[in-house]
Amino acid sequence: MTNAARWTAVVFITSLIFALTACSTGERVDLGGDTSGRLVAAIGGEPDQLDPNKTSAYFSFEVLENVYDTLVEPDANLEMRPALAESWDVSPDQRTWTFHLRPNVTFHDGKPFTADDVVYTYRRIIDEELTNADKLSAVTDVRATNPTTVVLQLKQPTPNLLTNLGGFKGMAIVQRENVESGQIAAHPIGTGPFSFENQKSGDSISLKANPNYWGGVPKVAGVVFRFIPEKSTALSALQAGEIDWTDSVPTQRVNQLKDDDSLHLAVTPSNDYWYLALNEARPPWNDVRVRQAIAYGIDRDAIVAATSYGTAAANQLAIPQGNPWYTDYHRYDYDIDRAKQLLQEANASPQKIDMLVTNEYPETVTAAQIIADNLAPLGITVDIRTVDFATWLDEQNTGHFDMLMMGWLGNIDPDDFYYAQHHTDGSSNAQKYSNPEVDRLLDAGRVETDPQARADIYRRAATIIADECSYIFLYNPSVIQAWSPNVTGYDARRDKAIRFRTTAVNEGGAP
Repeated sequence: MTNAARWTAVVFITSLIFALTACSTGERVDLGGDTSGRLVAAIGGEPDQLDPNKTSAYFSFEVLENVYDTLVEPDANLEMRPALAESWDVSPDQRTWTFHLRPNVTFHDGKPFTADDVVYTYRRIIDEELTNADKLSAVTDVRATNPTTVVLQLKQPTPNLLTNLGGFKGMAIVQRENVESGQIAAHPIGTGPFSFENQKSGDSISLKANPNYWGGVPKVAGVVFRFIPEKSTALSALQAGEIDWTDSVPTQRVNQLKDDDSLHLAVTPSNDYWYLALNEARPPWNDVRVRQAIAYGIDRDAIVAATSYGTAAANQLAIPQGNPWYTDYHRYDYDIDRAKQLLQEANASPQKIDMLVTNEYPETVTAAQIIADNLAPLGITVDIRTVDFATWLDEQNTGHFDMLMMGWLGNIDPDDFYYAQHHTDGSSNAQKYSNPEVDRLLDAGRVETDPQARADIYRRAATIIADECSYIFLYNPSVIQAWSPNVTGYDARRDKAIRFRTTAVNEGGAP
């Protein structure tokens, strides 16, 4: 296909998207209920569950960021700072970490937080092999030496241990009673700035301020998270004063909104990335040449134009430019002739790809349309299968797909970008990629304490991962959020952690 034809397809699709969203910008949502004194936030979908140690859904973490705490947590520069642990000591051999817990912290039900809760949480994650078990893979023992001291014994030096323990709320400290009663997934009890109040299925989750929060009483009475999948509807609600904050901002409206005095717009570079994954448990995708053909057959620039309207940066690796772990890599330029040659070499002629996307992340649907157009010259029909996110997770976990698109959000350490996704034993290796050299490098990166040597390890691992198309990396998006001018004390973060603990809604703000 010529460049002109490809860009005609992009313009048609993006124009159609704009037309559809433009038709709905005048809509208003009936929020109802009592939101007096509370911040009303619109998110793009409903959490799949509220157990932080089990969920992997971003919509869940948007809520749980405000309900739970971790031992340490990243500051605005993504450096780890004290949270439930107010200090820690490390032995000379870096294999014994002693955490000194903040005293007089209580859970939302008034029960005291102690070292036993930390031990219970980490043992639960390890013993039940939960979603985040790889974060504790170096831990050989975790014990409480007194009510305010926890000791982690490691089998090897682990330079990213603090990031593993506090980089995201999947490692939040939970309450044993809340777990063993079976209530945690629907009614979580944490130590965070807000406590869970109620959930209205398909509509909202309400939190109320924790008056005993160790970090200080929040400045709003609570937070109501509304589920508004349509971005233009969320934006309309914000402009009408019906909500106070949203991260559901249509990318095609960003340039226009920069001059809109009715809201504050933040476009912040992120460490997130979006990718395609081919199911290597199925032929012909188990042949690296066929995966490489797909990588050459897609037009990243067209995908970025259609999905982000220039707010994202095309990238053939996970880590973005500007990040200290960035590696320059440009192997897979758009090249249909090279794609055809690779398919011939593999003696493969795939007729159809079952592509799994979700309407709760609209960029996956938009990108799928571009990819379908890109791969048509290879004789491949892309069967776009659009499902809700809970179904998407089930289909991914059971391997029921040829290709899928999704993003990894809130990454900090290079291990976060690569280990779980591309190690043979990685907890999120749904594509079933396996390379002994990559395994060796990723294992080495977890114990290497010299920064330069560690950077070289991840450069080599990332290059092999991309060469062999474990993922076909697409782009790094920006964090795009908007809020009312009446909202103060909130900052958009590169890790997409949605923190409302210091946020206030001034008089005259949204109801």
